[in-house]
This record gives sequence, structure tokens and C-alpha cells, in this order.
Amino acid sequence: MSTPTKFKRTLDLSELLSKKSHFLLGPRATGKSFLIREQLRDKAFVIDLLKSDVWLRLSSRPQDLETMIDHYLRSHPQKPWVVIDEVQKIPHLLDEVHRLIEEKNLRFLLTGSSVRKLKAGQANLLAGRAWQAELFPVTWKECDQFDLDHTLRYGRLPIVVTSKYPEEELDAYVKTYLNEEIQAEGLIRKLPQFSRFLRLAAQSSGEILNFAKLGNDAQMSPSTIREHYHILEDTLLGKPLPAWTPSNSRKASSTAKFYLFDIGVAHALTGIKNIERQSNLYGKSFEHFIWMELQAALHYRREKTPLFFWRSTSHHEVDFVLPDLFAIEVKSTLQSSERDAKGLKAFQKEAHTPHRILVSQDPLNRRENGIDYLHWETFLTQLWAGYFF
Repeated sequence: MSTPTKFKRTLDLSELLSKKSHFLLGPRATGKSFLIREQLRDKAFVIDLLKSDVWLRLSSRPQDLETMIDHYLRSHPQKPWVVIDEVQKIPHLLDEVHRLIEEKNLRFLLTGSSVRKLKAGQANLLAGRAWQAELFPVTWKECDQFDLDHTLRYGRLPIVVTSKYPEEELDAYVKTYLNEEIQAEGLIRKLPQFSRFLRLAAQSSGEILNFAKLGNDAQMSPSTIREHYHILEDTLLGKPLPAWTPSNSRKASSTAKFYLFDIGVAHALTGIKNIERQSNLYGKSFEHFIWMELQAALHYRREKTPLFFWRSTSHHEVDFVLPDLFAIEVKSTLQSSERDAKGLKAFQKEAHTPHRILVSQDPLNRRENGIDYLHWETFLTQLWAGYFF
């Protein structure tokens, strides 16, 4: 039984809405609804489409949205913002949102966990009238205390980090995702086949995609595997990490990797119960954790440059590259050495970056031959402080 952790989220919804309307996207159970209640309770009119009576009314009469808002604002003029939670439940409601932004200059926060559902409904995505923000699992920066081993085993979903029974929460989450996000929304026809794919996708999280091999292992066609990955991306369960190729070089791999959004969810899908310190799985999980922190830090800082990895045809590799800013190699070793930085040295011949960083669990921070060897906590402190930007 684990000790629950307290946390405070970095994302400031009031700051977002002070600038423009926003879509707030994030996988199920990352805490969107809780964050709304916590930050906007006294500032916004919240319309929850998970409430059956609200859903029934607005799905049959989307024009009632204006009536509901007008009625509420007459008695609560101090709440100038409108939140529609789980907007993908009624995609055509966005036509009314579009009109109200134009005609009444209202600010909306529109939350959702499925871009696919919006696309399937041919939803009006507001043509730039709303920006996009994302909410991620709980980060290192947001916690009052942080247990790395607990994180590498159970991940960072809010319901997990605050629970005495994280394994039970993860098992329930996986079942909920399959039943509600996939089966109930009609995204696939064969749930057992997709469940088999999910297990393989979780096992290969963080590895270079090979649709032919995955298809062979899952007894599916490569095109089906590719479509299933699109489902993971559209339901926000994972993201591709594309390969970076210098414009003047043809020596790099051009195939993408794919990471599931949370380590603990990946482990729950594969049935992993324990992670040995010296195992390859531990190293993969540590790299996955750093990827999660990078994703959150970049998005919360509104950095627009996409993250890449780099791999040469001679198999030198750098885990994470942000062109013109940094190149990062991740090792779980307790004692890093020059040998661990081979990929960073090879990368320097291809492109110059201000920061070449080897992140590890070695407590000795140092700089050698233009490479910063940083303990992971030192790296995250600098990352969240904006040192590398």
C-alpha cells in the first residue's frame, strides 16, 4: 500500500481565459473537471455534458445554450466565462459556441478527451477563435513529495498518486478506457483485437514503430495497426515522437517512435507488477518518465517547436531533441560516464545545440567536453525554471 501524494497543478485556467477561448484537452482522469472546480468555481458558468438532463436538452436543442448562459449571467454577472465540460459529447454544439464568441464576445473553455469524436462529428473547431491547451498527468514540479520508484511503476495519473491502492486504480482505468472511450464510442468493431493491439503498443512504447512486425505479432494487417495508433493519438492515450533529420544530412532514421501518455497505464496494459532496478524495463520507464516531464513542460510553457528523437544509420541515438535548443540522452545509471554520451557526441557532428545533456541518476553534476551530466532532479529543476529556453 502506497502513501498518497498531494499536488498543485501548474496550468492556470484563469490565465488562459484572460487571453482567449480555449480547448482544454487531455486523456480521461488527468483531472480536467477537478481543475475546473478548483480554479473556476467562482469565475465561470460550468455546463457538464456528463449530466444526462443537460446532455438531453442541448443535444436536441443546441440553441438553448444561449438561453442557459443568458439566464445564468443575469444573476451571476461576476462570472464572465463559460465552461463546457466534455464537449465531444455534442460536437455540433460548437456551432453555437462559434456564434456566441462572435456575437457576444464570450470566453469559453471547452474540455474534451477525444479529438476523434469531434472529427467524426465534423465539429466546428472554431477556426482559430479558440486556442488549444493540454492537461497532462501530475508532474514532478506539481508534487509536495516525489517518489521516483513509485512513479516508474505506477505512473502519474491524479487518481493514482492520491490513492492508497494505485494498482487497483490503474486496472479500473484500463477497463474504463476500453469500455467507455473505445467500445461505447464505436471507434472499433472488434474489442478483443484492439485489446491485443493495446498490449503490444504498451510493450513497445518508446520504441521505433514497425507496423509490419506489430501486425505480424498481433495477427493484423499493418494498415490496421496504423489506424489503431491513430485511435490512440486521437483519444489522447499516446503521442508520436518523430525522427529529426538535419536538412543537409541523409544519415538519420526517419521513422517515428510512439509513447503512451503515462507509464503506469502502459504497465497496467501489459500486466507488469514489478520493475527490477537492473532491468531494461527500468531504463525504458525512466526514459518514459523524462518524456512525460518534457511534454508537460513544453506545453505549459506554450513552446511551439515539436520534440524529436535522433538516430543515425550507424545506430547512434539521442532520445530527445528540440532543434536549436537542446539534445538530451537519458540513462538510468547511478554512475554516468563518457561512454553513455556517445549519441550526443555523434549528434554534435550533425547539428549544433546550445545544450547537450545526459540525464541520469548519478548524483554528480558536471560538464565535460561540452556535455552537461545532470542528475534527473537537477535537470527537472532547470527544465521547469526555463533554463534551456
